[in-house]
Amino acid sequence: MSDIQAAFEQAAKDVQSLSDRPDNDTLLRLYALYKQGSEGDVNGPKPGFFDFVGTAKYEAWEKIKGTDQTEAKKKYVDLVKKLRG
Repeated sequence: MSDIQAAFEQAAKDVQSLSDRPDNDTLLRLYALYKQGSEGDVNGPKPGFFDFVGTAKYEAWEKIKGTDQTEAKKKYVDLVKKLRG
């Protein structure tokens, strides 16, 4: 396992135990970077109009489409580190 993969997996665990809940924009950023890092570009149909949370998540992920998975993992790790203080 690569160092970035290990750091990415640790950050995914660390984010669950943050002392303060991040604001919604930060949560969407975390979600998008995690999905991009773990799965690559967004796929599948966009959630329905009344699925506000699902739509917001989909759109956040779609905004970073084309970002290299390793780069997304690094950005995710950095963001979690920043949130942990």
